[in-house]
Amino acid sequence: MAKLAAEEYLQGWNRLYGTRHAILRFANVYGPRQLAELEGGVVAIFLERMRDEKPTRIFGDGEQSRDFVYVGDVVAALVAAGTTDVVGVYNVGTGVATTVNDLHAACRRVTGADAPPEHAPARDGEVLHSVVDPSRLAADLGVTAATGLDAGLATTFASIVKEF
Repeated sequence: MAKLAAEEYLQGWNRLYGTRHAILRFANVYGPRQLAELEGGVVAIFLERMRDEKPTRIFGDGEQSRDFVYVGDVVAALVAAGTTDVVGVYNVGTGVATTVNDLHAACRRVTGADAPPEHAPARDGEVLHSVVDPSRLAADLGVTAATGLDAGLATTFASIVKEF
């Protein structure tokens, strides 16, 4: 609700004062410097735990899906929006649904970890599927997410190993 309210305020500002601002909505962003102990998200948690050879946990059956977008692709969208006069709401993501099970498998490939995940009961109220449609971003700004999941995970893991 807070994000939607902020978007409405910005659009109201545009109407009242004739300004031109774009709103960018990010999918699940991941990448280097993401910390698992903060609000790092599942990518940082999986990669750090695999690096440390600790168990990983998937809540529910792991078939919930997300749109994982690499931080470099988000930056490209921000730069494009900041250097044009576009107005409107733009989704920044890949448009690709990746299940948590598939994400875990990809993290295992990147890290070389072989331990399967532990499964825990599903969390109350968890959104089961969240994937954005980035087609307007591509059409209006010419920006698409160029970093595939495996490449993005490899870069992210390399930064995590380097920090260690």
